[in-house]
Amino acid sequence: MPKKTEEKKPKTKAKKGSYGAEQISVLEGLEPVRKRPGMYIGSTGEAGLHHLIWEVVDNSFDEAMAGHADLVTVTLNADGSVSVSDNGRGIPVDIHKQYKVSALELVLTKLHAGGKFGGEGSGYKISGGLHGVGVSVVNALSEWVEATVHRDGAEWFQRYEMGKAKTKVKKVGTSKKHGTKITFKPDPGIFSATEFDLKYIHDHLRQQCYLTKGIRVLIVDEREKKQPINYSFYFEGGVKSYVKHLNSRKQRKHDNIFYVDKKVEDIEVELGIQYTDDFKETVMAFANNIHNPEGGMHVMGFRTALTRVLNTYARNKGYLKEKDDNLSGDDVREGLTAVISVKIQEPQFEGQTKAKLGNPEARTAVESLMSESFAIFLEEHPKDAEAIIGKCVLAQRARAAARAARDTVIRKGALEGLTLPGKLADCSSKDPSNSELYIVEGDSAGGSAKQGRDREHQAILPLRGKILNVERARLDKMLSNNEIKNLVIALGTGIGENLDMEKLRYHRIVIMTDADVDGSHIRTLLLTLFYRYFPQLINDGYVYVAQPPLYRIGKGKNMRYAYTEAEKDKILDELLKEAKKGKKSKDEVEPEEVEEVEAGEGDESEGDEEKKKAGGISLQRYKGLGEMNPEQLWETTMDPERRVMKRISIMDAAEADETFDVLMGSEVAPRKKFIQTHAKKATVDV
Repeated sequence: MPKKTEEKKPKTKAKKGSYGAEQISVLEGLEPVRKRPGMYIGSTGEAGLHHLIWEVVDNSFDEAMAGHADLVTVTLNADGSVSVSDNGRGIPVDIHKQYKVSALELVLTKLHAGGKFGGEGSGYKISGGLHGVGVSVVNALSEWVEATVHRDGAEWFQRYEMGKAKTKVKKVGTSKKHGTKITFKPDPGIFSATEFDLKYIHDHLRQQCYLTKGIRVLIVDEREKKQPINYSFYFEGGVKSYVKHLNSRKQRKHDNIFYVDKKVEDIEVELGIQYTDDFKETVMAFANNIHNPEGGMHVMGFRTALTRVLNTYARNKGYLKEKDDNLSGDDVREGLTAVISVKIQEPQFEGQTKAKLGNPEARTAVESLMSESFAIFLEEHPKDAEAIIGKCVLAQRARAAARAARDTVIRKGALEGLTLPGKLADCSSKDPSNSELYIVEGDSAGGSAKQGRDREHQAILPLRGKILNVERARLDKMLSNNEIKNLVIALGTGIGENLDMEKLRYHRIVIMTDADVDGSHIRTLLLTLFYRYFPQLINDGYVYVAQPPLYRIGKGKNMRYAYTEAEKDKILDELLKEAKKGKKSKDEVEPEEVEEVEAGEGDESEGDEEKKKAGGISLQRYKGLGEMNPEQLWETTMDPERRVMKRISIMDAAEADETFDVLMGSEVAPRKKFIQTHAKKATVDV
């Protein structure tokens, strides 16, 4: 036999700046999740924090959809943890043949481990948690997790810390119950905030109840020392009940809700639609109970069928003449409220957050069912059909007028280089990712902002007065408003049918208004415009609200700014304490020389007056941005190193839609009720 020769291994000593095998790192187990949490839950902000609950709840609803559970309980515990329990079959606890550990531990510590793969032979035919990373991601991003399983006449328990098992799966007693309870406490080292929002949880779980007929959801908030707060949901009507809820505050065009719930081959399709007097559409799409905010194939199938059926009916009944154009997709969707829910065995989602459904078979199933069922509905309900077609034809006429108005905007934009309304002070940078547009209330503040800004990256667009309330106006009327027209041209994206987000010129759009009632109203009008016509700007995180200071507080040459009443009180107390100790800096002038307060004084309490006199402190309440000189505006509100801004987000689209309807819609009664309900929370400038 020939001698074995040992192969020489290549030297792997890395030189400075080199790239070799030793630079390749492998993240084991759940380490990738802790390293890049945003890839798995979208963000580490408020939305990502709540996504942890949804991941666990999805598993319980999967049990319900499979017919094994009818109760899900979510408990917000006093220690900041959350418990999610169900009365399903319970996660298996026996040893997995391949991995030699309990199936419970496998599910909680391995990505892509679960009972949702493998088709007919898997634990679920239909599930929302397709990727099998849900509960393991929750484990990875929590300080600790405790899992309790009731099955096979026993109670089983296991604890995990930072994603790793700290105990074996052990039997802790006998039990006649069945189901799973997962308790987790989010890791404050991962999340920017760990306080759960009861209302957000309430709204999300109520939505889930609409989508799963016959399941009961219980929410228990035990964070207060007083009596726990309990909510319970149970809906027999399914999607039909959801449409009714969405339209509860709207003026409906017809009484009967179109509803169908049927299985097409292997796909369960549940649909509900009703038209209202609104100018916008509200379409909520779901696949396996998971909300798809970007729609997908099921929405495409629905829209195709809706447009075709309404055009056919309108032609056959003489609502459209031969010479008339067909109703467009925009025409038939104006004022539409629709909920589309499909349950499919192998859903193909885009990303772990499941924003869009990609299954072509879902489009075919929805389109065929909608075409057949909606045509029958129109024939059987002629009064409802007449109201729907009347709404669509009116929208068609308005669309023609809107196109003319929009073309005017586009032509005007082309003549002015698509960017230059007269008042816009543009920035030098042509890179949208480095460019900011400040929408400023009033010419006075606009002048200060133009002088104080960073001209390389910051553009200023002053607004004169209040823009049109777009909640009550169609596109043609909206585009005749000069302030809105200027803003649309400045953004560069176009609007309506011609909207192209690739042409957006600024990736930070900052609303900067006065801290008073008028400023709040202007801010709300602008947010209504963005939400209704540029929702992608909000979804992509491009819209911000500037937070100018409320007070300037000075002692000698030391000037500080307070952005809240609490911050003002804290600064005054600190300065007063310094004054009492008798500590004076070399450049500090005598107290009697600085007691004169600049314009804007007059909002201070008696306590503030005493502190000022005792400490030689000047206190100025800013009534508006125009009171600041350019240097102050830059220093407090526009300097990226020091400014405070709120990013606008939509955590619940249905809730946001309803709120805008109440606050900005034409119905007075709901707005009056809202004001009466929340009057005690309001801060009013008199």
